[in-house]
Parts: sequence; structure tokens; C-alpha cells
Amino acid sequence: MVYPMEIYTDGGCRGNRRPGAIGAAAAVFKTKYGKYRGRIRVLPSYPPPTNQRAEITAIIVALEEALAKFRKLDTNPHLDVRVYSDSRYAFERGGKRRVWIPREENEIADRFCNEAMDEQ
Repeated sequence: MVYPMEIYTDGGCRGNRRPGAIGAAAAVFKTKYGKYRGRIRVLPSYPPPTNQRAEITAIIVALEEALAKFRKLDTNPHLDVRVYSDSRYAFERGGKRRVWIPREENEIADRFCNEAMDEQ
């Protein structure tokens, strides 16, 4: 059995690397019914958040959720996890392009991330 997971990620920072900066990471999951649910993680204030930390944190949140889902499944299916990000920093390390998407295709994760920063 194959259990597909599509996860869109985005991280953001306002005041990048400066004292008082705020950052958030979002991992948004597309359900089998075409709806979305998200997980947010606010970055700690120390060290001051950066855009790169936020992007990597979003991917970590996505993978943590995929692992948690795998552990909850009754059977032992093969997980087909696809993590999408508009971060070239995160996905083009070593010259290899993985599952990078243009920013305009990542609007849902961007919205979740910005809403989390708005609430801070």
C-alpha cells in the first residue's frame, strides 16, 4: 500500500538577523479530499531568526509530521512523501534540484507563515 503525502513548506523572517526579528515556519498538508491543514512553528528570538533558518525549520516540521503520520498508520505502507518549497537555499544545495516550486505555486504555505508572523 502506498500512502501519498504532499507537503508545502515556507519559512519567513521579518527583521532578518536583527534583534527583535520574528520568524515562523509553516508546513501545509494537502489532504486526500483536496483541503489543506497546516502546522506552524514560531522561531525562537535567540539567536535572532533568519530567512534560511525559517525555511529549513519548515522542512523539518514537514518531515516530523510525515514520520508521526507513518507511526500512526495501522499497516506498514510505503510512504510517498513529497515536500515542496520555494526556497532555492534549501533545495538546490550541491547543485541538485529536488522538489523546488516557484513562489506563486506556494501561496498556501506562504499565507500560513505570514499569518503566524502577523500574530507575533
